[in-house]
This record gives sequence, C-alpha cells and structure tokens, in this order.
Amino acid sequence: MEKIRMIRENMKTAQSRQKSYYDRRRIHMSFKEGDHVFMRVVPITGIGRVLKSRKLTPRFIGKYISNPSHVIEPDSIQLKDNLTFETLSLRIADRSVKTLRGKEIALVKVIWSQANGEDATWEVESNMKESFPHPFS
Repeated sequence: MEKIRMIRENMKTAQSRQKSYYDRRRIHMSFKEGDHVFMRVVPITGIGRVLKSRKLTPRFIGKYISNPSHVIEPDSIQLKDNLTFETLSLRIADRSVKTLRGKEIALVKVIWSQANGEDATWEVESNMKESFPHPFS
C-alpha cells in the first residue's frame, strides 16, 4: 500500500509540473461574433474513416482577413458538432485483392472529393458497396 501511495504522489507531482509548463505557454483568447478565425477540422469518409493528413493537406478551414481591402469568400463546408466534415466519394480508381490469413479481401481505391481537391484511400469493397452504391452500379 505504501508503494501505491508513493506512485500516486509521484504521478500527481508530474501532472502538476506538466500543467504548469502548459499554463506558462498558453495564450488566453476570446472571440466575438463576426471575428474571422481558422477552425481545425478533420475530413471523414462516409464509412466513418478519417482521411489521413498529408504534408500539404490543409488542416484548417475558414479565412482570416488581415487587410480589409481584399476579401476572400469563406469555405462552404457543413461541419458536425465534433468539427469533422463528411467527404464524398467521386469514383473508384483501382481494384485489388489482399490475402490475409487465407482469406481474400477485395479492396477498391476510392477518390474522395474535398474542398481543397481530391484524396484517395483503399477501402474494403463490401463496406463501400453498403455506404456508397452509386459508383458500383
């Protein structure tokens, strides 16, 4: 019991130290209605998978207008409450069969539509047929 108590105290001490490091660097911000801000979002597919972020993939939406003389139109993306947005499947680009433990799994390479362009992922064909029957018909 003594060792458990000591471990808990050490964990609390470490947690307190990490909190103080974070609090020192944190900048408190407040926003008003009408302020222009960037929002961090995560694109997800219709089958619930998150598209992987690549090096040049934008991770934020929205436009910050630093100069009133140039105005940029905001993105028209419908965000969910958890700051994710659903992407649409455009087409099937390729097919493949993967053998795993003696089973053959049919895969399709799906091209997804995003506000910033296109992205591609390999998906299980049966899952895609359930969620998006239109590319298969």
